[in-house]
Amino acid sequence: MRIRRSYRTSSYSGGGEQCVEVEDLEDGSRRVRHSKHRKRRPLEFTEAEWNAFIKGVKDGEFD
Repeated sequence: MRIRRSYRTSSYSGGGEQCVEVEDLEDGSRRVRHSKHRKRRPLEFTEAEWNAFIKGVKDGEFD
């Protein structure tokens, strides 16, 4: 069983309700959803997938 935590938005978010929200799960995985579509099924990433994504962001892979 995974313990759910609350979703959070980036501190860089403008607060215009067009934000990506992230939920950290106890096992290290993450759920990601759009703030305007909270009832839709969120995307889910394993800890390894999330870490690879964050590394890519920091390394400029998505610039």
